[in-house]
Amino acid sequence: MAGMKVKKDDTVMVISGKDRGRRGKVLGTIPKKDAVVVEGVNIATCHVKPRRQGEEGGIMKREAALRVCKVQVVCPKCDKPVRIGYKIDADGKKNRVCKRCGAVL
Repeated sequence: MAGMKVKKDDTVMVISGKDRGRRGKVLGTIPKKDAVVVEGVNIATCHVKPRRQGEEGGIMKREAALRVCKVQVVCPKCDKPVRIGYKIDADGKKNRVCKRCGAVL
């Protein structure tokens, strides 16, 4: 398992599966499972019991985790799904860069 190149708040595009072609913001990452949770993608139906008095139960829809290999980061400059590379700048800081246009992500 290599390091995840997708971070929280990145905009990603789903490249395979039932939600293919949809874009969304990454709400969270799960590195141990190599998964991400993307806003508005992979919606699952959950049956929820009321936990406290006065609280309502019922059927809720929420985003489920998605394997990180099924998403690609969208570059803000070229507005396309791209692969990510790394470059070390003069200060010795490691930056993520777009492999297509070279923009820092």
